[in-house]
Amino acid sequence: MPREIVVATGNPHKVQEIRAILGPLGLVVRSLQDVGGPFPEPEETGRTFEANARIKAIAYAKATGCTVLADDSGLEVDALGGEPGVDSAVWAGAHGARAERDARNNARLAERMHGVPAERRAARFVCCMCLADASGQVLAQTRGTFEGRIGQTPRGGNGFGYDPWLWLEDVGCSAAELDAASKNARSHRGQAARAMASVLGVRA
Repeated sequence: MPREIVVATGNPHKVQEIRAILGPLGLVVRSLQDVGGPFPEPEETGRTFEANARIKAIAYAKATGCTVLADDSGLEVDALGGEPGVDSAVWAGAHGARAERDARNNARLAERMHGVPAERRAARFVCCMCLADASGQVLAQTRGTFEGRIGQTPRGGNGFGYDPWLWLEDVGCSAAELDAASKNARSHRGQAARAMASVLGVRA
């Protein structure tokens, strides 16, 4: 199996997290920009995280001629019937820069969860990863979850996206209050990435 992979995302935070997890295991992790990007973005028509991860991995592997790791991830809130789910990144609209979209998404989450009692605030981050070789053949898919509940207020300045809202009862803080190492040790992306490392034959 290759020891060098390209992470198929335009989100630099995701690249940093995956590099922090897989780099110490001996894998060289590159971004799309490192291999000549940006590349045309495939249309994510899947209605599951698994389907969209496959779409991205296959498209970017063929575009780059590299082994590509793609992920699709998002927040599932039980009280909202699993929303925002696969629409997490664009839940409040796809226009604007990433920071603007994050702010709108978080504002919508606060509005939708207003008045929801604590016992109905269970939520989780989900990450599905897909690895494809340079020809676009899928080699493996993995999944990880990061369980918590939606807090009453956002807390913390680390992480990105909905991290300030996911409250972790066992440690008494939000996902955005964890340092990078602590988050990677338990997060949805950390779980999925370590499972993928096992597929690649490497261990911590």
